[in-house]
Amino acid sequence: MAGIYLHIPFCKRRCIYCDFFSTTENDKKSTYVQALSKELELRKAYLDGEIIDTIYFGGGTPSQLEGKDFIQLFETIYKIYTVNPEAEITIEANPDDLTPEYIAMLRTLPFNRLSMGIQTFKEDTLRLLHRRHTAAQAQQAYQHCREAGFQNISIDLMYGLPGETLEDWQKDLQTALQMHPEHISAYHLIYEEGTPLWNLKEAHQVEETDEDLSVSLFKELIHTLKSNGYEHYEISNFCLPGFHSRHNSSYWTGKKYLGCGPSAHSYDGTSRQWNVASLSQYIQGIQKGTPYQEKEELDLYTRYNDFIITRLRTAHGIPTHILKETFGETLFDYCMRMASPHLKQGFLTLDNHVMKLTEKGIFISDGIMSDLLWVDD
Repeated sequence: MAGIYLHIPFCKRRCIYCDFFSTTENDKKSTYVQALSKELELRKAYLDGEIIDTIYFGGGTPSQLEGKDFIQLFETIYKIYTVNPEAEITIEANPDDLTPEYIAMLRTLPFNRLSMGIQTFKEDTLRLLHRRHTAAQAQQAYQHCREAGFQNISIDLMYGLPGETLEDWQKDLQTALQMHPEHISAYHLIYEEGTPLWNLKEAHQVEETDEDLSVSLFKELIHTLKSNGYEHYEISNFCLPGFHSRHNSSYWTGKKYLGCGPSAHSYDGTSRQWNVASLSQYIQGIQKGTPYQEKEELDLYTRYNDFIITRLRTAHGIPTHILKETFGETLFDYCMRMASPHLKQGFLTLDNHVMKLTEKGIFISDGIMSDLLWVDD
């Protein structure tokens, strides 16, 4: 089983915190969809005939595409690849794009999972972030999606926002719980260098959330969602039973995936590839039949590091027998030696040959992962 990721880079306007590749050159959408379809054809051998279990339209803002665009892309995928009849097929969407008419169009397509980028229900913060929707629009769009028959909806939330208090975050979580989505992804705001948000911070117009408050916000997130029946199955992801994101989980479990579109990454088990982060260069390369790509062959130690980082993020943890079988005695012994202090301090557990973060270990997960990584002398 493998996955396909399609990057849809178009946005009406950019959010001030975003450092993903995106563009407001919306007049190029038609040409881009042609190029994306061609890349799917050019790279049909990449997944070596594996059945496609997940398809994910990410962005940018995929809900900027029209019905005819999706039809062309799905026709290309189903013509070239073997898709599991029970495949998870997700589209990311902005709430203000989700009019009843647009939702009705989506329901005519193979989409069976919807991911809504809400971020917060606080109106002044939405405006600061340059989000295009209001809190009311987000809630209304969600209700329209439910009424149209979507039974697997994820919402994205963000915490550590400028000026946010613990009470603000509690209100956001309670509003989200009232909507009762099947899945919630929650991310701490990151001030990425070069973004408008970074520039505001440098000009002392906004301040980063301090570490103590960040920890309190994360604790509140975990406690609130778990006490309301959500499984904390990955550091930033929560779901009702049976509704984990199969596509994102494939990244964390080492399954192959093909990424199409500018800046999209692909993984075939032994190497990583990524496309150029330029719309014009991407289209030009695809039209010529020679995509602008870079490739990294993964040696044993790089694959070991990837295994540690991805597996330890999840509630499934690191199966130590697979660690030993895949990477050998030396790296297995190294991992267990480096994990030993964290096991003694209760930040990691080891039960039935599976090593996991404990709840208190989650709060220092970056440091634990760093300790377990192989570093060349």
